[in-house]
Amino acid sequence: GWAIGINYGLLGNNLPAPADTISQLQQLNVSKTRLFSPDHDVLTALHDSGISVIVGTLNEDLESLSSDPSAAASWVETNILPHYSSVDITCLSAGNEVIPGDLAQYVPGTIQNLDAALIAAGISDIPVTTAVSMGVLSTSYPPSQGAFSDESFAVISQIVNFLAEKKSPLLVNAYPYFARVGDPMNVDLRYALFQEGPTVVHDGSLTYTNIFDAMVDAVYSALEEIDGGDDVEVVVTETGWPSGGGRDASVENAETYVNNLIGHVSSGRGTPKRPGREIETYIFAMFNENLKPAGVEQNWGLHYPNLTQVYQANFSSTKVFIQ
Repeated sequence: GWAIGINYGLLGNNLPAPADTISQLQQLNVSKTRLFSPDHDVLTALHDSGISVIVGTLNEDLESLSSDPSAAASWVETNILPHYSSVDITCLSAGNEVIPGDLAQYVPGTIQNLDAALIAAGISDIPVTTAVSMGVLSTSYPPSQGAFSDESFAVISQIVNFLAEKKSPLLVNAYPYFARVGDPMNVDLRYALFQEGPTVVHDGSLTYTNIFDAMVDAVYSALEEIDGGDDVEVVVTETGWPSGGGRDASVENAETYVNNLIGHVSSGRGTPKRPGREIETYIFAMFNENLKPAGVEQNWGLHYPNLTQVYQANFSSTKVFIQ
């Protein structure tokens, strides 16, 4: 199946109608999207569209969903049941990037309660998981030494045990851009953009020519340290490159990153640690969103709110590499 999707963010007061956005996704040949909250209008627009969706809970709902099974049952009844027969819901995400942190303690309970609510409603084909940032790792280099941090480990272990039992994926947000701007002396721009350059990382018998693969494999290495974790698949639910607002943020670099990402992910080559498979990956994001903080945060979109493209992203070809 086609491995690339696009995050559908809603932090803008000038965004097009959901039906127009879904139509644009169809025109781009994109069959996957992700919602950070169960927006009824977007889910309705997705009915019979052929586009699957990851649906997230709001972070602020985690405490109640974790502590009260009836709240989880109500959440499923309100947000999933009206759309289940008409929309391919890939999975539910219990929050986004709350581990480590004050809300982390509520993620395992939310996952379990939502899963139980789905089963009680007669739904057995929607996995429940969560989305984490690379901040859950204390070590990510070299990839074979990837390890979860002490602050994350207890909660992550509970989650991974559940995911392994259910054969559900872990959602990971991986941004080579932030690795590059956070350490420009050691992270070459070409290594971040999937371009040939001086950086080649040799890690035992494995060789890395881009940091995206290194990040994904660092998570796989960390998962292997938890019982059952080596069977948990990683889905990259956010990655992208900003077109303005900060260091190395330009239309040219964004276009290069996104098109090389599409070519790499859809080629089926996988990562050095998990070769020969497509990596399901979601580009951040559909739009430049004007209610986000000024600067880089407002410049991740593939589109302006009027649906014109910020740059040309080629979703029709599986092998587009900009050297």
